[in-house]
Amino acid sequence: MKRRRVFITGGTGYLGRALIPLLLGRGHEVCALVRKGSESKLPAGCEAVTGDPLDSSSFVDKVSPSDTFVQLVGVPRPSPAKAKQFREIDLVAGRASVEAARAAGVRHFVYVSVAQPAPVMKAYWEVRAEVEAELKSSGLPATVLRPWYVLGPGHRWPYLLKPFYFVCERLPSTRESARRLGFVTHAQMTAALLRAVEDPSPDFRLVTVPDIRTAA
Repeated sequence: MKRRRVFITGGTGYLGRALIPLLLGRGHEVCALVRKGSESKLPAGCEAVTGDPLDSSSFVDKVSPSDTFVQLVGVPRPSPAKAKQFREIDLVAGRASVEAARAAGVRHFVYVSVAQPAPVMKAYWEVRAEVEAELKSSGLPATVLRPWYVLGPGHRWPYLLKPFYFVCERLPSTRESARRLGFVTHAQMTAALLRAVEDPSPDFRLVTVPDIRTAA
């Protein structure tokens, strides 16, 4: 396994807090972008880089010599009521990260998108699709993960819907959408991110819910 130098945005969030220790434990070097004053939220062994994830000029010169960029910034607990925030945060942060990674000569970009299309959360998946399109046009080799809902600490209420999904995945008329919009666990998602870092794509790779479920 080749040792990676990973630059992460969103490292103190829902997925980042779990991914960074996994990367460090596997011997990778990790730098995480944080706002000033949040450095102590990162685990020991992770290098803190202060900057604004919405402004590439605040961190572009700090990405090198990282070879891998993991973009995890996004509005917490997405809901239809947060459409404006998706455009102001998720879209802007995604574009800033792609711009910084390209300028720094990063060799692999890992982006957490969302399953699409979907009958709900239209504003959310449309914003993520815009970032995906920009990433693809950038020419950066990339792995794009498309979960729907990540079950884990503080995110457990959808377990109530699992019987409904069980039925839908077995009916021909609903099977495809139920699998595409299925749940993944927090452990599966962090394992899929780790795998994306350690097995970089040579071009543009999409990782959907069925693939994420096999990661852990």
